[in-house]
Parts: sequence; C-alpha cells; structure tokens
Amino acid sequence: MGLAFIIIIRILFVTSMVFIIGYIFGGFSKRPALGTMSKVAAILVIVLFIATNVFLMRFAFGHGNGCFRDHQQQIERYGR
Repeated sequence: MGLAFIIIIRILFVTSMVFIIGYIFGGFSKRPALGTMSKVAAILVIVLFIATNVFLMRFAFGHGNGCFRDHQQQIERYGR
C-alpha cells in the first residue's frame, strides 16, 4: 500500500508539472479549459508536495531505527 501510494503521488505530481509548464511556456493559456486545469494543477502540486513529505516523514519515524529509539530505550532501561 505504501509503495503504491508513493507511486500515485509521483505520477500526479509529474502530470501537474506538465500542465504548469504547458501553461507558462506553451499554448495552454490560450484555451480556457487548459488554463483552468493548469491552475488546479498548481494547487495540486502544493498539496501533493506537502502530502508526500508528511507520508514519508511518518514512514521514516514510524519504521526507522534511528538514534532516538536507542536513546528512548536507554532512558527506559537506566533512567536519565
């Protein structure tokens, strides 16, 4: 589930960037429908960027064996 979620977010991010680049450098701004989709894509890029970071940080802190867990175990074992 986690890997599929990351792949879907990356695909949506890339397609949003295509619309934004098409709006800035291409002819997307001349057609109203593509212009509206490009504006939605700009908002979607911001939301996907934040969602990706939140998801990856939760994964890293939840499943990682970082130094914080070692210190937490030492505190539980020996006290401060």
